[in-house]
Amino acid sequence: MTSSPTAVKVATAARELLEQEGFEAVSMRRVAGMVGITPMAIYRHYPDREALLNAMTDAGFEELAASLKRRRFRGSLEARLLHMANVYLDHALQNPRLFELMFLRKREGARVYPQDFKARQSPTANQMADLVEEGMASGELRQDDLWEVVFEMGALSHGLIMLYLGGRMALSPDQFRAYYQRSFRRYIHGILA
Repeated sequence: MTSSPTAVKVATAARELLEQEGFEAVSMRRVAGMVGITPMAIYRHYPDREALLNAMTDAGFEELAASLKRRRFRGSLEARLLHMANVYLDHALQNPRLFELMFLRKREGARVYPQDFKARQSPTANQMADLVEEGMASGELRQDDLWEVVFEMGALSHGLIMLYLGGRMALSPDQFRAYYQRSFRRYIHGILA
Protein backbone atom coordinates (compact mmCIF):
# COMPACT_ATOMS: atom_id res chain seq x y z
CA MET A 1 0.00 0.00 0.00
CA THR A 2 1.30 3.45 -0.83
CA SER A 3 1.75 5.82 2.08
CA SER A 4 0.97 9.28 0.72
CA PRO A 5 -1.54 11.25 2.82
CA THR A 6 -4.20 10.78 0.14
CA ALA A 7 -3.56 7.04 -0.08
CA VAL A 8 -3.94 6.80 3.70
CA LYS A 9 -7.23 8.72 3.49
CA VAL A 10 -8.42 6.40 0.71
CA ALA A 11 -7.52 3.31 2.75
CA THR A 12 -9.22 4.73 5.84
CA ALA A 13 -12.40 5.56 3.93
CA ALA A 14 -12.43 2.13 2.25
CA ARG A 15 -12.02 0.42 5.63
CA GLU A 16 -14.90 2.47 7.08
CA LEU A 17 -17.11 1.54 4.14
CA LEU A 18 -16.07 -2.11 4.44
CA GLU A 19 -16.98 -2.29 8.12
CA GLN A 20 -20.29 -0.46 7.62
CA GLU A 21 -21.56 -2.25 4.52
CA GLY A 22 -19.25 -5.12 3.53
CA PHE A 23 -16.71 -5.58 0.77
CA GLU A 24 -19.38 -5.50 -1.98
CA ALA A 25 -20.03 -1.84 -1.11
CA VAL A 26 -16.39 -0.80 -1.53
CA SER A 27 -16.18 0.85 -4.93
CA MET A 28 -13.58 3.23 -6.23
CA ARG A 29 -16.27 5.83 -6.94
CA ARG A 30 -17.77 5.68 -3.43
CA VAL A 31 -14.39 5.77 -1.71
CA ALA A 32 -13.26 8.71 -3.87
CA GLY A 33 -16.45 10.56 -2.93
CA MET A 34 -15.84 9.95 0.77
CA VAL A 35 -12.29 11.31 0.47
CA GLY A 36 -13.28 14.27 -1.71
CA ILE A 37 -11.26 13.38 -4.79
CA THR A 38 -12.36 12.51 -8.30
CA PRO A 39 -12.91 8.85 -9.09
CA MET A 40 -10.00 8.96 -11.54
CA ALA A 41 -7.65 10.41 -8.90
CA ILE A 42 -7.99 7.31 -6.75
CA TYR A 43 -6.28 5.26 -9.46
CA ARG A 44 -3.03 7.15 -8.80
CA HIS A 45 -2.89 5.35 -5.48
CA TYR A 46 -4.58 2.01 -6.22
CA PRO A 47 -4.67 0.66 -9.78
CA ASP A 48 -8.04 -1.05 -9.28
CA ARG A 49 -10.59 -2.18 -6.70
CA GLU A 50 -8.79 -5.48 -6.13
CA ALA A 51 -5.59 -3.63 -5.24
CA LEU A 52 -7.52 -1.53 -2.71
CA LEU A 53 -9.18 -4.62 -1.20
CA ASN A 54 -5.81 -6.40 -1.08
CA ALA A 55 -4.26 -3.41 0.68
CA MET A 56 -7.02 -3.52 3.31
CA THR A 57 -6.53 -7.27 3.72
CA ASP A 58 -2.77 -6.90 4.07
CA ALA A 59 -3.30 -4.17 6.67
CA GLY A 60 -5.63 -6.50 8.58
CA PHE A 61 -3.00 -9.23 8.66
CA GLU A 62 -0.37 -6.70 9.76
CA GLU A 63 -2.64 -5.54 12.59
CA LEU A 64 -3.32 -9.11 13.71
CA ALA A 65 0.39 -10.06 13.56
CA ALA A 66 1.33 -6.93 15.53
CA SER A 67 -1.34 -7.70 18.11
CA LEU A 68 0.04 -11.22 18.52
CA LYS A 69 3.62 -9.94 18.82
CA ARG A 70 2.68 -7.37 21.48
CA ARG A 71 1.31 -10.05 23.79
CA ARG A 72 3.38 -11.92 26.32
CA PHE A 73 2.08 -15.47 26.30
CA ARG A 74 2.81 -17.02 29.68
CA GLY A 75 1.75 -20.14 31.49
CA SER A 76 1.23 -23.67 30.29
CA LEU A 77 1.32 -24.52 26.61
CA GLU A 78 -2.46 -24.92 26.68
CA ALA A 79 -2.90 -21.48 28.29
CA ARG A 80 -0.62 -19.85 25.71
CA LEU A 81 -2.41 -21.51 22.78
CA LEU A 82 -5.78 -20.42 24.19
CA HIS A 83 -4.53 -16.89 24.75
CA MET A 84 -3.33 -16.75 21.16
CA ALA A 85 -6.69 -18.07 19.92
CA ASN A 86 -8.39 -15.30 21.92
CA VAL A 87 -6.31 -12.67 20.11
CA TYR A 88 -7.70 -14.01 16.81
CA LEU A 89 -11.21 -13.93 18.27
CA ASP A 90 -10.83 -10.36 19.56
CA HIS A 91 -9.56 -9.19 16.18
CA ALA A 92 -12.49 -10.84 14.43
CA LEU A 93 -15.13 -9.46 16.75
CA GLN A 94 -13.68 -5.96 16.55
CA ASN A 95 -13.36 -6.10 12.73
CA PRO A 96 -15.96 -8.63 11.53
CA ARG A 97 -16.08 -7.63 7.87
CA LEU A 98 -12.34 -7.21 7.63
CA PHE A 99 -11.96 -10.68 9.14
CA GLU A 100 -14.29 -12.04 6.47
CA LEU A 101 -12.28 -10.29 3.77
CA MET A 102 -9.04 -11.64 5.21
CA PHE A 103 -10.05 -15.28 5.51
CA LEU A 104 -13.02 -16.05 3.28
CA ARG A 105 -12.74 -14.02 0.12
CA LYS A 106 -10.66 -15.49 -2.68
CA ARG A 107 -7.99 -13.05 -3.75
CA GLU A 108 -4.84 -12.79 -5.80
CA GLY A 109 -1.74 -13.23 -3.69
CA ALA A 110 -3.45 -14.90 -0.73
CA ARG A 111 -1.26 -17.40 1.08
CA VAL A 112 -2.13 -20.98 0.15
CA TYR A 113 -1.82 -24.14 2.22
CA PRO A 114 0.49 -26.04 2.36
CA GLN A 115 3.30 -24.40 0.39
CA ASP A 116 3.08 -20.83 1.68
CA PHE A 117 2.58 -21.92 5.27
CA LYS A 118 5.42 -24.45 5.23
CA ALA A 119 7.62 -21.71 3.73
CA ARG A 120 6.66 -19.65 6.81
CA GLN A 121 5.10 -16.85 4.77
CA SER A 122 2.22 -16.31 7.20
CA PRO A 123 3.23 -13.97 10.03
CA THR A 124 0.08 -14.88 11.97
CA ALA A 125 0.25 -18.66 11.52
CA ASN A 126 4.00 -18.66 12.18
CA GLN A 127 3.43 -17.56 15.76
CA MET A 128 0.97 -20.39 16.39
CA ALA A 129 3.38 -22.79 14.68
CA ASP A 130 6.18 -21.75 17.02
CA LEU A 131 4.06 -22.70 20.05
CA VAL A 132 2.90 -25.99 18.55
CA GLU A 133 6.47 -26.83 17.53
CA GLU A 134 7.64 -26.08 21.07
CA GLY A 135 4.93 -28.40 22.42
CA MET A 136 6.01 -31.21 20.09
CA ALA A 137 9.70 -30.71 20.91
CA SER A 138 9.03 -30.78 24.68
CA GLY A 139 6.87 -33.88 24.38
CA GLU A 140 3.69 -32.09 25.57
CA LEU A 141 2.10 -32.60 22.15
CA ARG A 142 2.22 -35.72 20.00
CA GLN A 143 4.64 -35.65 17.13
CA ASP A 144 2.60 -34.90 14.01
CA ASP A 145 2.68 -32.76 10.90
CA LEU A 146 3.26 -29.29 12.36
CA TRP A 147 1.53 -27.38 9.57
CA GLU A 148 -1.47 -29.69 9.42
CA VAL A 149 -2.04 -29.12 13.14
CA VAL A 150 -1.62 -25.34 12.82
CA PHE A 151 -3.92 -25.17 9.79
CA GLU A 152 -6.55 -27.28 11.57
CA MET A 153 -6.42 -24.94 14.57
CA GLY A 154 -6.89 -21.99 12.22
CA ALA A 155 -9.79 -23.74 10.52
CA LEU A 156 -11.43 -24.41 13.89
CA SER A 157 -10.99 -20.78 14.90
CA HIS A 158 -12.11 -19.22 11.63
CA GLY A 159 -14.97 -21.65 11.14
CA LEU A 160 -16.46 -21.01 14.56
CA ILE A 161 -15.98 -17.26 14.20
CA MET A 162 -17.63 -17.12 10.79
CA LEU A 163 -20.59 -19.23 11.98
CA TYR A 164 -21.02 -16.86 14.91
CA LEU A 165 -20.66 -13.70 12.82
CA GLY A 166 -23.05 -15.20 10.25
CA GLY A 167 -25.77 -15.48 12.88
CA ARG A 168 -25.68 -19.29 12.99
CA MET A 169 -25.18 -19.47 16.75
CA ALA A 170 -27.77 -18.25 19.25
CA LEU A 171 -25.15 -17.33 21.84
CA SER A 172 -24.30 -14.08 23.57
CA PRO A 173 -20.75 -12.82 23.01
CA ASP A 174 -19.70 -14.20 26.41
CA GLN A 175 -21.35 -17.56 25.72
CA PHE A 176 -19.67 -17.74 22.32
CA ARG A 177 -16.26 -16.90 23.79
CA ALA A 178 -16.69 -19.68 26.37
CA TYR A 179 -17.74 -22.16 23.66
CA TYR A 180 -14.81 -21.09 21.46
CA GLN A 181 -12.38 -21.70 24.33
CA ARG A 182 -13.93 -25.09 25.18
CA SER A 183 -13.57 -26.11 21.52
CA PHE A 184 -9.89 -25.20 21.54
CA ARG A 185 -9.32 -27.07 24.77
CA ARG A 186 -10.94 -30.18 23.26
CA TYR A 187 -8.72 -29.89 20.20
CA ILE A 188 -5.57 -29.32 22.27
CA HIS A 189 -6.42 -32.26 24.55
CA GLY A 190 -6.82 -34.41 21.44
CA ILE A 191 -3.23 -33.76 20.38
CA LEU A 192 -1.58 -34.03 23.80
CA ALA A 193 1.16 -36.63 24.06
